[in-house]
Order: sequence, then C-alpha cells, then structure tokens
Amino acid sequence: MAKHNLIFLLTAFAVIVLDQATKFLIAGAIGYYESIPIISGFFNLVHVRNRGMAFGLMNRPDTGIALYFLIAVTIIAVLLIIIWSVRLKDEERGLLFGLSLILGGAVGNLIDRIRLKEVIDFLDVCVGSYHWPAFNVADSAITVGAVWIAVYIVFFSRAESGENI
Repeated sequence: MAKHNLIFLLTAFAVIVLDQATKFLIAGAIGYYESIPIISGFFNLVHVRNRGMAFGLMNRPDTGIALYFLIAVTIIAVLLIIIWSVRLKDEERGLLFGLSLILGGAVGNLIDRIRLKEVIDFLDVCVGSYHWPAFNVADSAITVGAVWIAVYIVFFSRAESGENI
C-alpha cells in the first residue's frame, strides 16, 4: 500500500476514533440537555441529539424515513470519497488530507445514526445570546476537510498546473 494511502486511512481512522470517544465521554458525563460553561459567554459543553443533518435540518423525531435517507446519502458519499481518493493524480495528492477528514467525519456520524438513530452533538459556541447549532468532532472534521479542499483547489491546483491566479 502506498504511503499516501496509508496516511489517508490512518487520518480517517483517527477522526472516527476521536469522534466516537468524545461522544462516549460526553454521553456518560453530561446529562441530556445539560450545559457546562467552559468559557463563559462563548463556549459550552452540552449533550444534545440531532436526528437530522447539519444545523438541525430535518431534525424531526416523527420522520423515520429521514434517518434511512441520511444513512443512504452518507454511504454514497463515503463511497464517492473513496473512489475520488483512489483516482487522484500524483499532482492532486494534496487533496487527500481534506478527503480523509471528510471520510472520517462522515463515518463517525454514520456510526451514531446506525447505532443510536441520531447523532450526539456536544460543542456549543455562542456569542452573547446567539448560539451556533451544537456540533461534534465529526462535524468539525467535515468542515475543516471541505475548507482544505476548497483552498487547495482555488490556490494550489492552479499553481501546480502553472496557471496564473
């Protein structure tokens, strides 16, 4: 197995393990809907559950079909990420880190959906009375991975191909 493929898989695996471990710890240490201030007025640890997707979209307890839809979409996304990573050209290997973060995050949340029928969220960022929707390590990895890929495509893929930016 090529070194870059091993790093890709190890990074995704690390995200999955970190995501599942933190969710396990939160579920055992913080009561459901409980909030523990870490940085007053800015950051709390919470224990909430999300049956929907990012930002609470489709988070309705009465729609069982949404769960199966989200599981199917996630499995398709995981397969597409794996196919994309395998088909990368040598000069595109910089995308692998972002893809591995997205893969690990997607699988981390998929495990929750299959195991619990919902996703554990526990990171709560707020400014004054505004609260960003609670999220978790998997969500963070997906976001960082997507930003990594966007930055790479906009700035580095053009530079590697010799295009002017």
